[in-house]
Amino acid sequence: MDKSGKVIQSTGKWYKVSIDNEIVDCRIPGKFRLKKELVTNPVAVGDNVTVDVADDGKGMIQEVLDRRNYIPRKATHSKRGEQILAANIDRAWVVQSIRDPKIKTGFIDRFLVTCEAYQIPVGIIINKVDLASDSDRNMIQSIESTYFEIGYPLIKTSINDKNSIQKLKRELSGKTSVFIGHSGVGKSSLINAIDPNLDLTVGEISDSSHKGKHTTTYARLVPIADKGFIVDTPGIREFGLVNIEPAELSIFFPEMEPYRDNCKFNNCTHYHEPHCAVVEAYEEGEIHPERYASYLNILESIQ
Repeated sequence: MDKSGKVIQSTGKWYKVSIDNEIVDCRIPGKFRLKKELVTNPVAVGDNVTVDVADDGKGMIQEVLDRRNYIPRKATHSKRGEQILAANIDRAWVVQSIRDPKIKTGFIDRFLVTCEAYQIPVGIIINKVDLASDSDRNMIQSIESTYFEIGYPLIKTSINDKNSIQKLKRELSGKTSVFIGHSGVGKSSLINAIDPNLDLTVGEISDSSHKGKHTTTYARLVPIADKGFIVDTPGIREFGLVNIEPAELSIFFPEMEPYRDNCKFNNCTHYHEPHCAVVEAYEEGEIHPERYASYLNILESIQ
């Protein structure tokens, strides 16, 4: 008889599924690989599934139940289609560090676009703020102001600052959240600070590149105190968008929404078209220059 459970870990070939408070090692049948959708991982962490458990205690995933939402990105390593990073999420957090590695607002914006497109509440974490210089603090203030004005919560954290960890902990309480960011930004360190009993492996920063080394090598759903869960994901270098057309990209930039309907053309890309209300708003200072530049970079990448 099939049993229902939740996928809490994915290594690519094997999955760990929580069923009635027990962890069952599972695989997937070939039919999942034969689906028309070009998805590199048809089963993702956070999925609710049905499992046929054999006499030896191993399971075969039979069905992925309807997802409330999911976070996709363009498949990497020259593969076609998309990769699902996590499913059934209450809030996603894009994690950046003030240095080692440095903040990349382009990465933030791509992630925000995806969360807007897939209707996932999203926030921003700027980590390692204890390492900030005076110029870094000015940059953080500018970034915080930019994103706050368009409705995105931003939390500044340091594992050495208990108040910031408590603030983040309150945001995660009772929710299923996901941390997404580059290697080395401190995702696992933050999770350890939130719940020291977890003792997740923490990596080092390369002396030559000042970039993080991968320590989390597979996605996993981690239970934390206060009845919450965090999907801890491997560090990712790129966040390629999927299923977003150039003419609809501006829908996912909230600050452009008040102006879009006033453009001359219904399919305006807000770049070169005449009588574009979005461009006019940008020129009048209603849209932040860095956000508009980021919009153009993303637009170029999907055209």
